[in-house]
Amino acid sequence: MPVFLFPGQGAQFSGMGMDLYNADANGSLGIRALFDTASSVLSRDIKEILNSDDEILKRTDISQPAITVVSLAAALYLQNRQVVPLACAGFSLGEFPALAISGVITLEDAIRLTAERGKIMQAACDSLLEKSSVPPGMMAVLGLSPEQIDLVLTGFSGVDLFAANYNSPKQTVVSGTANALSLAEEEFKKAGAKRVIRLKVSGPFHSPLMQDAANKFSQVLDGFKFADPVLPLFSNVTGGRVASGTEAKKNAVLHISNPVRWTTEEAAIASLMAEKSEDTLIEVGPGKVLTGLWRDSGQSGSSVPYTDYIQAPA
Repeated sequence: MPVFLFPGQGAQFSGMGMDLYNADANGSLGIRALFDTASSVLSRDIKEILNSDDEILKRTDISQPAITVVSLAAALYLQNRQVVPLACAGFSLGEFPALAISGVITLEDAIRLTAERGKIMQAACDSLLEKSSVPPGMMAVLGLSPEQIDLVLTGFSGVDLFAANYNSPKQTVVSGTANALSLAEEEFKKAGAKRVIRLKVSGPFHSPLMQDAANKFSQVLDGFKFADPVLPLFSNVTGGRVASGTEAKKNAVLHISNPVRWTTEEAAIASLMAEKSEDTLIEVGPGKVLTGLWRDSGQSGSSVPYTDYIQAPA
């Protein structure tokens, strides 16, 4: 049985998910009903959103619910084709569809929550932009281990610079102020980084600079019920298996201002595969980012995108 991995923000592209919608020509897979639910929740036709141009889709308030809908649709498709998950994990935003498929929240609540999360995070980014002509952002560092990244960061004590995404043994993303990122870029290169790339994102995600957004999202979560997982669910914040709905709700707040721990030694996927080492991982959502990160991790087992399972419409 496979493990379902759900991608995060950045995986979006124009036209995503339409293969799934078209595959459910007679509505028997539940995907068209899911699209109708999403359109109702978002007060806008989800197909129109998914077919928006890349500039619109990269907005945090647009991309988060859009990616969630596609990920949920992919999970419905696979499950209806008897591809049933043994366990789930999600990369940042991807933890919300993972929560739904693990029975912690409903599919509709996953869409509602990511829509609210996206609005709150976009508002936080807009506020940071108003305060500075060069707002905080994110930077990918390639070719250094997580340990090397952390060592460089120790030299920036008291500076707004933070590890944000521990993506793989070869790639880490940092968040910080514009000045801090500029200073760190040279230090990472001196430490042996092969490439340092500024990311085209709207804010310093997964860092304390987003704490106000985390606080506001915590208030939103108060109105939602989180049940205990019915499938093994692994957190990208703690790296461990989620034991309860209470823990899952706490992690949902921590996502916003804490780093994503994906393939480091203590991370979610390492923990998951220590228990499920014989299973195939399927990237259940748009793109192939997680498949690439798994390849870079050097771990055994295979990871494939959900599109490998798409059949002709029934």
